[in-house]
Amino acid sequence: MRAVVQRVSGAQVHVDEAPVSQIGTGLLVLLGVEVSDTEQDARYLAQKIARLRVFADDQGRMNLSVQDVGGEVMVISQFTLFGDARGQNRPGFTQAEEPGRANQLYGLCCRHLEDQGLQVARGVFRAHMQVTLTNDGPVTILLDSHKQF
Repeated sequence: MRAVVQRVSGAQVHVDEAPVSQIGTGLLVLLGVEVSDTEQDARYLAQKIARLRVFADDQGRMNLSVQDVGGEVMVISQFTLFGDARGQNRPGFTQAEEPGRANQLYGLCCRHLEDQGLQVARGVFRAHMQVTLTNDGPVTILLDSHKQF
């Protein structure tokens, strides 16, 4: 699994111009599921996201997690994180998991975040979404469950 994690002061998702979900201070997570991903990948990423220390402490250092600051998390499924454009201009998506299994693992990752006490907003799986955000910092971190060590 791959995640682009952005610290935000707010984010919103719309589908067909209708609001679907929104968060205030927290993390916007774009989540891609790869063909080889398992339930362990979903658990690992959820734990990593929940504990990622990217919020400022009293000294202004990035030392607090989204849990520590009482923030929210918005998770958007994004298969294009596994787009491969090496040697071509049109990306291929053969490494992205098929939709049924991808949706299961996406949902599992969201539930693992909720199990850690986080408020989790979601996009609409396989929908064409408009995602707006205010990146705070900017702070953007890339996570990959296959690159744990």
